[in-house]
Amino acid sequence: MKNDKMKNQYRVNEQIRVREVRIVSDGESTVMPTRHALDMAREQGVDLVEISPNAQPPVCRLIDYSKFLYQQKKHAKEMKAKQAKVEVKEIRFGPQTDEHDYNFKLKHAQEFLNEGNKVRAYVFFRGRSILFKEQGEVLLLRFANDLEEYAKVEQLPKLDGKKMFLYLAPKKAGVVKKSQQKVDREKREAEARAPKPNVDATDAVPANGGLLANAKVSPEALKALKGEE
Repeated sequence: MKNDKMKNQYRVNEQIRVREVRIVSDGESTVMPTRHALDMAREQGVDLVEISPNAQPPVCRLIDYSKFLYQQKKHAKEMKAKQAKVEVKEIRFGPQTDEHDYNFKLKHAQEFLNEGNKVRAYVFFRGRSILFKEQGEVLLLRFANDLEEYAKVEQLPKLDGKKMFLYLAPKKAGVVKKSQQKVDREKREAEARAPKPNVDATDAVPANGGLLANAKVSPEALKALKGEE
């Protein structure tokens, strides 16, 4: 059934009824009348296979049709094998997670994202700690900021029962660029080393860039993240 379906995807030989076709072979291409291409196929003992019907003119190859179908099937199998299964990895925090534990989980999240997995980070509130949900929101926003080079936010912190969730997805593979937050941080560090007074502490979160630009977060959480009173 599957092989029959693949066969019906391509027109072969006399099924190709356009006036002219483009023959591709070894990186070269030649436009010629379809009748001439059919004569060439017969002389070589192969088939004229239309591989790109929507091109102008349609693109064809001179190849044994059975061999062509085998190559297509093999290629599809290889592509399927390369598609890694995306998993959702969980990172759990408490509303008062200490710095050591935070950095430990941050490192694990980076590894998960580099492997192509998604990350669902959440803060679990026990008992009356739900009254301080802003602390959890601040923690998750910081987590998203620190992972900006590796991930994009699918969902900002959102409370669901006794848990506040943050969803992150890995960025596409490629050259890792410096995030706006990292650029700003390096700039602040350079300014701190220079003899310049009156450095504004609120620059800890970039106002015009970074992951939280234009993000809809609570004013209390954003103030806390910036270190404001």
